[in-house]
Amino acid sequence: MLEKLKKIVFQANIDLVKQGLVIHTWGNVSGKDRESGLIVIKPSGVSYSSMKADDMVVIDAEGNIVEGKYKPSTDAPTHLFLYKTWSSIGGVVHTHSAYATAWAQAEKDIPPFGTTHADHYYGEVPCTRKLSDNEINKDYELNTGKVIVERLGISDPLAVPSALVNCHGPFCWGLDAGEAVYNAVALEEIARMAFYTVLLNHSKPIDQNLLDKHFQRKHGKNAYYGQGKKK
Repeated sequence: MLEKLKKIVFQANIDLVKQGLVIHTWGNVSGKDRESGLIVIKPSGVSYSSMKADDMVVIDAEGNIVEGKYKPSTDAPTHLFLYKTWSSIGGVVHTHSAYATAWAQAEKDIPPFGTTHADHYYGEVPCTRKLSDNEINKDYELNTGKVIVERLGISDPLAVPSALVNCHGPFCWGLDAGEAVYNAVALEEIARMAFYTVLLNHSKPIDQNLLDKHFQRKHGKNAYYGQGKKK
C-alpha cells in the first residue's frame, strides 16, 4: 500500500544527501497520506547509499508499524506530534545541517536580517527552550515535538515552516515531503547568511514593512511572485 508515497518519501530522503544537508544517517523525512492518515517515514539507522523505496516504513497516527521490515526513524514521535497538531502540513524533515544546527547549539533564534529570509519566513526562525531532565528521560522524541509547537504558539506553521530544537537541530515541514525538503534547504542557506551577518557585527532585523512586502508577495492572498497556478 501507499507505493507512490513511499517513492516520494524515499526520493525526499535522498534529496537531503544531494543537497548536502545530511551525512551518514543524520536525518529523516516523512510524508502523510491525507486520505488514510498513515505516515511514510525513513527507517532508523539505514544508510542512504543502500536504502530503497521499499525500505520506507508505514506507520499509523500512534506510531504502530502498518507495513515495513524495519523500525521507523527514532524521531517518528516528533513527526507524529507535528502532524497531529497541524492538519495543514503533509511532510516533515529533520536534519543536522551545519549552519542551522550551529544556531540551535548556540540556543539562538535566527533573526530576519534581510529579504532572502523574508521570502521564506514571516519573522524569526525560532529556537525552542531546553527540555527539562524529566522531558529528556521520558518520551524524549514526543516532548521534542511538544516544545516545537509550544515555541511556534499561534503562528501559522506554513508561514514559519521551521524551528530549531535547542542544542539539537532543525525540523522543517511543508504541504508535502518535497516542500519540507525545499524549506530545509532554504533554512540552511538563510542560517549561513545570518551567521556571516552576525560576524559582520550587524544585529538589526529587517524593517517590518520590507519583511511584510517580501513575504506577502510570495505567500499572501494577493501574491504575485512567479507565474501563478496553471488553469
